[in-house]
Amino acid sequence: MRAPIPEPKPGDLIEIFRPFYRHWAIYIGDGYVVHLAPPSEVAGAGAASIMSALTDKALVKKELLYDVAGRDKYQVNNKHDNKYSPLPPSKIIQRAEELVGQEVLYKLTSENCEHFVNELRYGVARSDQVLNGINTFVTKVLPAIIEFFSEMGARTPKNNQ
Repeated sequence: MRAPIPEPKPGDLIEIFRPFYRHWAIYIGDGYVVHLAPPSEVAGAGAASIMSALTDKALVKKELLYDVAGRDKYQVNNKHDNKYSPLPPSKIIQRAEELVGQEVLYKLTSENCEHFVNELRYGVARSDQVLNGINTFVTKVLPAIIEFFSEMGARTPKNNQ
């Protein structure tokens, strides 16, 4: 039997499992979250929200968690509480609500939804998805590319002149 999903508390980080990536929001109470979304995105967009990576602006939205998650699973994930001290919930909520409705700069690698919620909760903008992606690229993809081109170079006949 599966353990029930704990009810989020105000100030909690919510990790939403989208296909191909994780969307992040901050719970502010009464079923609502604040999160970054492209200005054109509708709540519950699911996989279609991957298009948010192609924009350079995002809108800070306050929406029901149920609507933002849509059919995607989600969980409370305050994963950095052991590294950073969370701000008081009242301060997190105040900061989040002050930003609702604002259009902000969006960059996949430095100013995405995960950076946004970590900044609100801890005062530290960070995205493990970006760090993990860079690490995967450097340790797995890049060596494979180098190996591929090395092998291609070894197979290419040399012209003797």
